[in-house]
Amino acid sequence: MSPASSGTSEHHFLCSICLEVLTDPVTTPCGHNFCKTCISTHWNTSTTSRCPVCNQVFSTKPQLKVNIMMREMVSQFTRESEKKAAAPGEVPCDVCTGTKVKALKSCLDCGVSYCETHLEPHLTASGLRRHQLVQPVENLEFMMCTKHSKPLELFCQSDQTRVCLMCSVLEHRSHQLVPLGEYLFEEKKVHLQQMIQKRREKLEEIRESVRIRKEAADRAKAEGVEMTGQSDVWKNLPDNPKRFFKCINVLGKQNFSSGRFYFEVQVKGKTDWDLGVVKESINRKGDIILSPKNGLWTVALRDGNVYESYEDPSVILHLKCVPEKVGVFVDYEEGVVSFYDVDAADLIYSFTHCCFTHKLHPHFSPGLNHGGKNSAPLIICPVNQSE
Repeated sequence: MSPASSGTSEHHFLCSICLEVLTDPVTTPCGHNFCKTCISTHWNTSTTSRCPVCNQVFSTKPQLKVNIMMREMVSQFTRESEKKAAAPGEVPCDVCTGTKVKALKSCLDCGVSYCETHLEPHLTASGLRRHQLVQPVENLEFMMCTKHSKPLELFCQSDQTRVCLMCSVLEHRSHQLVPLGEYLFEEKKVHLQQMIQKRREKLEEIRESVRIRKEAADRAKAEGVEMTGQSDVWKNLPDNPKRFFKCINVLGKQNFSSGRFYFEVQVKGKTDWDLGVVKESINRKGDIILSPKNGLWTVALRDGNVYESYEDPSVILHLKCVPEKVGVFVDYEEGVVSFYDVDAADLIYSFTHCCFTHKLHPHFSPGLNHGGKNSAPLIICPVNQSE
């Protein structure tokens, strides 16, 4: 039950003495709640035992015990508030005490940012409903006119600057003005269009690189390699520093420390597999957690229908169709590892902004045999010039 959904706001859990969230809450005979330490200290320094809220006087000092139900409500409220706490880079509510909840709006008239709970008066009180609310802004002073101390509500297209209403009738009277919200919307739309265009150009560049790589592949070196001999029987093998101890993993012999490379693997008929690239210095003897921070950039199939990219945390992939052949493209300098459904020519997933500092090897895992259900081999396919 969250504070917003339950209709319970922070002020219900504040001590009237210290004005902080209740600690070890106790309830006086008149029904008011305080921190146990606060009310005890207050009465110990007073000649009478009086309620600080309603001023009711008690003939004898009440023996107060912690209100278990109130303590649980405070604890639950605190947990919910911490879940909604503003993350780094987010604008916090200026009114919240204790945990600062993420702000929902900033008020230009008040110069204050409000969370959902503390914004409520601005949505219901007639006097406050006239205030101008904007998306949360960390430095509200930048939204105010330094000359007239009024909200910057307009954008002057003539001078390419934000102005207030006073500016619009004085210095910018004959200029072309539009509402600031309209300008910001158009500015954001242009920015998004530019981002989409850059993404399209990058995707086209990757596709072109894949095509060039295919055309330049040496067919003599691109003969198909099939992983066979898979079973459910564990064998005791001699120790080898290059052999994985617990995992059914194989690395490609050729390594890369620059440029771009591409390979294709047939996964048809399999229920489990891992594909990708790993750093050469990967730990091969202990438990291996598939994630970029451990030097593995992989995509996998589990249980015949669950596709995952092993980010941190892993991401479930929803594919349009079941890939029978997967292409893996790596751009070392750009820090990109992309996986493709070769037959459908669809992008499966991309790891971006990778920081490669080690030699990379292709990584393959055919998965456990599962009593024959996953007996189909992984096949490293030729990359033909004609494709």
